[in-house]
Amino acid sequence: MREWLSGLRISGFVVIMLGLVVLGTLVLVPTVGTYMEQRQRILALQNAVALSQNEVADLESQRERWSDPAYITTQARERLYYTLPGEVVYLIDDDLPASATPQEQQDVSQDVEQTRTDWMSQLVRSVTSAGAAQVVVPSIGVPDPAPTPAPTP
Repeated sequence: MREWLSGLRISGFVVIMLGLVVLGTLVLVPTVGTYMEQRQRILALQNAVALSQNEVADLESQRERWSDPAYITTQARERLYYTLPGEVVYLIDDDLPASATPQEQQDVSQDVEQTRTDWMSQLVRSVTSAGAAQVVVPSIGVPDPAPTPAPTP
């Protein structure tokens, strides 16, 4: 290694050129970073503009549909249940989604299962707590059980 280093002859010109290369690198790296950041921003803004243009096109197509009298009539019939004179409307109220509709019940198992709780103690606790509860009786506005007859003259 020493022999190789001693064999190298570095001139002033080489040192100056290496210094200029390092200085140029130090100057250009932040500039290139800024350039790449600006390119990313431009691409993001172009994507946002394209998305906005798609939304504008959708809104314009909706506006064109709403200018059509047949579309307005259809929407009024579907959304507001408007009818033409002489028509009879039957509304079927089926507000349950398909997942909430009752399904066929499963067969009851033939196995007897052990309960995990002591039901007798829970029953006694429930009865005693219900018997110990205080009942509030409203004093105002209670109707008389038997109305009094009005005096006759």
